[in-house]
Amino acid sequence: MYTGLQHAHSGLAYLALLALVVVIFWALFGSLSGREFQEKDRKIALIGFILSHVQLLLGLILYFVSPVGFSLLTGGGAMSDSAARLTALEHPLINIVAIVLITIGYSRAKKLTTSRAKFRSIYMMYAVGLVLILSRIPWSAWLG
Repeated sequence: MYTGLQHAHSGLAYLALLALVVVIFWALFGSLSGREFQEKDRKIALIGFILSHVQLLLGLILYFVSPVGFSLLTGGGAMSDSAARLTALEHPLINIVAIVLITIGYSRAKKLTTSRAKFRSIYMMYAVGLVLILSRIPWSAWLG
């Protein structure tokens, strides 16, 4: 089960990151072109929203069943090792904050009235969330 979750979390990360980049550029171009925010735009933003939330859910499940997740915090010594601190604390905490920002951007866009404001809410909050996610990816473990 652990290996399957690990592969799902790593594989879905590519889709979630790609979706966030596509949504950011889609909303940015929508805002700059001055076009009307349509149902299609909401659905494109929803794809990034759903993939990032599923990724978070898999990550949280993996965090509690993994030998290098929550158990590192309870075992002590994780704060003195930068790799252990990244895995046990920084990666999950910052990614939760990033998903909260993405959620705020999507929810706020649904409530705003002007198209430009809707596009702006999506691309700004999704971009901040993406930067936070990229800052806390354990690159050495993911790519190596």
